[in-house]
Amino acid sequence: MRRKTSLVLLALAVFFAALSPLLRWYAFPRLAKIPANQYQDMVLEAKDATLIDYGSMTAKKVSKITIVQTLKGNVEASEKIEKTAGKDVVVWDGLSYVVGPDGKMVSRIPERYIFDAHTQDPVHATGEMVDGDPVKRAGIEFKWPFLTEKRDYVYFDAQARTSAPIHYKGTRNFRGLDVYYFEQTIPWTKVPFPKTMPVQGITPASIARTGTTRWYTTVRKFWVEPVTGAPVYGEELHKEELRGGTLLGGRDKVTVFAGDVKMREDYIRHTVDLVKSNRTLVLLMTSYLPWGFLTLGVVLLASSLWLEARGRRPAPATVDEPEPVSA
Repeated sequence: MRRKTSLVLLALAVFFAALSPLLRWYAFPRLAKIPANQYQDMVLEAKDATLIDYGSMTAKKVSKITIVQTLKGNVEASEKIEKTAGKDVVVWDGLSYVVGPDGKMVSRIPERYIFDAHTQDPVHATGEMVDGDPVKRAGIEFKWPFLTEKRDYVYFDAQARTSAPIHYKGTRNFRGLDVYYFEQTIPWTKVPFPKTMPVQGITPASIARTGTTRWYTTVRKFWVEPVTGAPVYGEELHKEELRGGTLLGGRDKVTVFAGDVKMREDYIRHTVDLVKSNRTLVLLMTSYLPWGFLTLGVVLLASSLWLEARGRRPAPATVDEPEPVSA
């Protein structure tokens, strides 16, 4: 009986020991993915910012500028691309909508971001664009990969339509989470005008005829939870200028927008809570279950060997007692 139990324990030990690396290195990369129908929004604010007054073409201080960013999963588009891409694909239709302190639109920039649902690597397909301009992204945007590493990444800048390194700057604690801090600096770069302008009758084409150009620089900061690859906080030191041309009336440049853009507090709390919940699910696949199965396999193996050793131990010899001698 002991020998049969020992063999059963040995078989279970082999099963759980083999399941441990399979779960981590085979199942997890295939099961962990961004859902195609995901929807998320984010509100950022720049307080005490500088904003251009297009009526007088001068820069003025304002109490607050609000940026609403939305990302909506386009399931129909992702399924269509998957047929030719041969992989799980996510299509995010994004919109960055900026409003001034009076609630009027400052800018409106749509975007389509197509990427691998598992690795977050860009997938190039028809429809990939920023503000109607076709683009071919290199690197990540919006989200880091699962199990983010302590290294530099390439990050796509939608304003400049180009990619540049975003540098790992160390590990920090943010609202009870250990996060990786990344920073990217985009130097002054000439960028296109938005297709939708805040003033009726003004178009990028009409501005181009004046010889005036738009320039932009930013310092982009992200605090990223490494297990999920989700940014829990973001900030930008953002500045835009108009330069040259007859539109400025002889001036060299005018500030269009300048401010420190930060996530609004209620969205920070919501994001941290969401990431903490998703982090547990990822750790279950990458750490808790693999190490638990491996430990269980070792315990079962030890139990099997112990039973086998007991089964082979010789039984103690018995000595017959001599019968008493009668007188």
